[in-house]
Amino acid sequence: MTLTDNVVKNIIRRLMKSQDYRVEVVALINAEFLQYAIEFFKRVIEAKLKNQKVTTDWYRAEFLNPNLPSDELIINSGLNKKTISNMYNSARREIVLEATQEHYAQLYDAINSLVEQGSDIDITLTIKFNQVSVELNISESLIVINTLAVKRAELRGGAWSTAGKQVEKLLMLTLCNLYRVPQANYELTGLTDAQREVDFYLIGNNTKRYHCEVKLMGKGNPESADATIARATDVFVADKLSELNKQQLTKLKIRWVELRSTQGYRKFGSILQQLDVPHTEFAGDVDSRLDKIFDEIF
Repeated sequence: MTLTDNVVKNIIRRLMKSQDYRVEVVALINAEFLQYAIEFFKRVIEAKLKNQKVTTDWYRAEFLNPNLPSDELIINSGLNKKTISNMYNSARREIVLEATQEHYAQLYDAINSLVEQGSDIDITLTIKFNQVSVELNISESLIVINTLAVKRAELRGGAWSTAGKQVEKLLMLTLCNLYRVPQANYELTGLTDAQREVDFYLIGNNTKRYHCEVKLMGKGNPESADATIARATDVFVADKLSELNKQQLTKLKIRWVELRSTQGYRKFGSILQQLDVPHTEFAGDVDSRLDKIFDEIF
């Protein structure tokens, strides 16, 4: 999943205004999922009509066809790529074919066993498109619902991961532009002494380089804080921090910025002052300034 420039801009704007940025990511997930669901239902109609006389499992024949791309096979079988990688330590084509067939067979048997036991609830999914409609029985409906649920989960995980990767460096670039830090006093990429990638470098007047880390993490996420410590970070910029996180970072002499706090971005200005990084104090309307910054960096 790729975040559009507008979504990235909206996320950064919300972060700079101490607002919850997550609504933007959720909106993107919803849009991607609804589009996928519509296309998936179209394929279900086509497959069902094509296999009207097939008494065996038409879903397996059409949606687990070995000629389909691996990513489609994984989702259609009710799995995700990470699960296959964890179970088989590989996501090679032959592994994908074996794993998807095996998992789908187990799912199919489980659903049929459940149906055979009887239930007070009956499900019939009716799909209509261009005046053509098909009905799925309870087993078929549950398989389709499961596939959509797996796809939603995949989109959700991908969106949050992508948000971090695409927004974090641009957020640092926005902060530097807000305080008019000269380009010679920051770098977009760099490596620590341990050859681990960091998000950003600030460079002081004494040419000392300061390692920066950005995490759009939830409050009190210990794993993100641990990653910061592991990367020998000098400056840590986050959406939210727990009191424990703040205490840990302060004890380690890591300067931190919590954007969710009121005008949280202003602490970045004081950090620039402490590190002797050339800058100009910001005073004015954030929205107006962000419009100009976005025109420059996008």
